[in-house]
Amino acid sequence: MSDNRQIFVGKRNLLGNAAANAAGIWRFEDITMMRHYNFAGGAVSTGESEIIVEVFANSGSWVCPANVSSVEYLVVAGGGGGGGSDNYVGSGGGGGGAGGFRTGTGLAVTAGNTYTVTVGAGGSGGATGTTSGSTGSNSIFSTITSNGGGGGARSSAPGGTAGLSGGSGGGGSGTAAGGSGNTPSTSPSQGNNGGGSSYSAPVYGSGGGGGAGAVGGNGTSSSGGAGGAGTASSISGSSVTYAGGGGGGTYGAVGGSGGGGASNCAGAGTAGTTNRGGGGGAGGGCNPGSPNNTIGSFAGGSGVVVLSSTVAASNTTGSPTSTTSGGRTIYTFTGSGSITF
Repeated sequence: MSDNRQIFVGKRNLLGNAAANAAGIWRFEDITMMRHYNFAGGAVSTGESEIIVEVFANSGSWVCPANVSSVEYLVVAGGGGGGGSDNYVGSGGGGGGAGGFRTGTGLAVTAGNTYTVTVGAGGSGGATGTTSGSTGSNSIFSTITSNGGGGGARSSAPGGTAGLSGGSGGGGSGTAAGGSGNTPSTSPSQGNNGGGSSYSAPVYGSGGGGGAGAVGGNGTSSSGGAGGAGTASSISGSSVTYAGGGGGGTYGAVGGSGGGGASNCAGAGTAGTTNRGGGGGAGGGCNPGSPNNTIGSFAGGSGVVVLSSTVAASNTTGSPTSTTSGGRTIYTFTGSGSITF
């Protein structure tokens, strides 16, 4: 929280005197609900409403405050790990699928109840050409579950393997298809399918992982498929893109926007971005002499849970940080803990 801002427990009804408002004078009858007051911005206008935002980067719990009957939410699961490769050209794995992406408004909650918040971890990358990436873990708030992204397929040789299904599907290898996204089915959809592989010479590119906003790209004769694009959300006060798919193996493929990891050969591969739910980049499957050849692949990024309500917390445990943006208070959890209103 910046030095010139404070959080008050209670609602401060505005007084007739502007100087008294600016000084933050309180009366007993004002202590009715949580309210944020920004001294640097001057007195709060009469009738102004404010939104409180809580961001959970790790698991914790949330107690519904008084006078709150519904919340806005963003729940993103952990991304799937990329598939492993072998040490020769044409053996790249599939990119990891992005974690499921679910967002909405008007989710009913009950004042005084404690709600557990679960933030899913990213799946591990396949260590060798015989190992597909692991599926990411689910993220959960109340009745909303976003499913972990499907792991990318193992090496395309011999024959290939289908990508795993999940929030978004992992990319396939060889002649196999990508994994199914939006698994299990939600409405609106939480993700998209992973890309497949044409298994075409000379480099036999594998498919990219699906993203929240688009399917994973198909592998081609010259490159692995790009990860599917993620989806942007402004619930935290600024636009952030989440849940991009990981790039497919062989001669490099970019990850999808929103934290999807890149594959390698043309450049170093990368993991999915932490707290974005991106899929991990696949192992390369390059020529043995390639300086960027990596048999192992890369992990998916962890998920995140963001809650927005009109009332702020009175207490937190663990290691959350608190910031303000646009009249909202944002709590970011980077370790396990709890939040009480």
